[in-house]
Amino acid sequence: MPKLKALETLLEQFRLRRPVRGGSLVISVFGDSISQHGNSVWLGSLIDALEPFGVNGRLVRTAVYRNIKNGWLTSVPYGRRSYYSFTEYGLRQYEKAARRIYAGSANDWDGQWTLVLIGSVAEDSREILRRELQWLGFGAVRAGVMACPGTNRQSLDETLRELALVDHVAVMRATTDELKSEQVLNGMVQDCWQLDELAEKYEQFLQLFRPVFKATSEASSLQPEDAFQIRTLLIHEYRRVLLKDTDLPHRVLPKNWIGHQASNLTTQLYKLTQQDAMVFLRHNMQTTKGLLPAASPSYSRRFGGL
Repeated sequence: MPKLKALETLLEQFRLRRPVRGGSLVISVFGDSISQHGNSVWLGSLIDALEPFGVNGRLVRTAVYRNIKNGWLTSVPYGRRSYYSFTEYGLRQYEKAARRIYAGSANDWDGQWTLVLIGSVAEDSREILRRELQWLGFGAVRAGVMACPGTNRQSLDETLRELALVDHVAVMRATTDELKSEQVLNGMVQDCWQLDELAEKYEQFLQLFRPVFKATSEASSLQPEDAFQIRTLLIHEYRRVLLKDTDLPHRVLPKNWIGHQASNLTTQLYKLTQQDAMVFLRHNMQTTKGLLPAASPSYSRRFGGL
C-alpha cells in the first residue's frame, strides 16, 4: 500500500525545518508512546522509527544524550544494547503537559480563577517559574501576577514543590461574578494572552493537518508505520502550540475561537490513527523483555476515551 501523499508532504515539511529539533521530537515519542508501553525502549528501535522524520542515528544519539543531561531520560545497559526511559522527573513533567494535551471536552466554567503572585520570587528563579506556569496554562494579567481559569491545583502544586518555591509565592482564588467584570476581562484577554499571535500558530497547525485528516478519513486502511508517523507529528506539533496557550473558557474567547478547531481536529485524527499506530509500536519497538507491552490503562482515557 503506498504512503499517503498528505503524509509524505507533512514529513517533507518537517525534514526541511531548521534547526532540526530532534530532542523535542524524542520527548514527544516518549511521552505519547513509550511512556504508555512500559517506559523503556532500545535505542536501535528509536533510531529506526525516527529515520523517516529526517532524524538520523547521530541526531537521535545527540538528542537522547542532551535529554539525559537535562534530567528527562535515563539509560540502562543490557548486554550490548542501551535502553532508555523517562526519569521520574521526565514522567512528572510530561504528565503535567499530558493533562492538557489529551484533555476531553472542556467542562462548564464556574467563573473561578487561580492567581499566583510571583513578585517575591528571586529574579533568577522568577523567569523559570513564569515559563513553567505558562506551560500549565497560566497567563500574565499584570507584572508579578499569573492567572488561570479554574481551581485545579495539582499541576501547580507539583511545580511549586519541584522548584522549591512553595514558601515564596501567594496563591489566591478569584471569581468573575459580575457582568461588568466579565466585560472588562474580555477586553483584557486579547492583549494579555496574545490571542492574535496564538491564532496564527493554530492556523498554521490546521493548514498542516487538515489535508492529513481528510486523507486519513478517506483511506480504506492505514499502514501501521504511517499511523505512527501521523500520530507522532500530530501530538508533537499540537503540543508546541498548546503549551503556549492558556485554557481560557469559551465565554471570554472570541467567537468561533480557532483553538477549538485545532483541539477537535487533534482529537478526531488521534482516534483515527491510534490503533494502527499501536500495532507499529508493539511490532517494532523493543525492550529488554522483547517487544513493547500493552498500553497502560491511562492511555485509553486520553481525549475522554479512545
